[in-house]
Amino acid sequence: MPTETEYQLTEDQWDTLRALRPAGLPVRLNRYVLDQLVAMGLVALSDTDPTLTPTGRAVVLRGCPRLWDLAA
Repeated sequence: MPTETEYQLTEDQWDTLRALRPAGLPVRLNRYVLDQLVAMGLVALSDTDPTLTPTGRAVVLRGCPRLWDLAA
């Protein structure tokens, strides 16, 4: 099972994950990107709305590894 740092997400995937946070800004979600995130186990689809899985929350909290170098 991959760890949070092994996910190589696109910018659209990161934006979608961030938008799904409870404090995320309301945006129109791309169904294709959502399906990709569901396949990775980061998002779950319910009858009403897509939600972050526990793994998806951990990935969002860890942040994008590409941004770590900028913060250092």
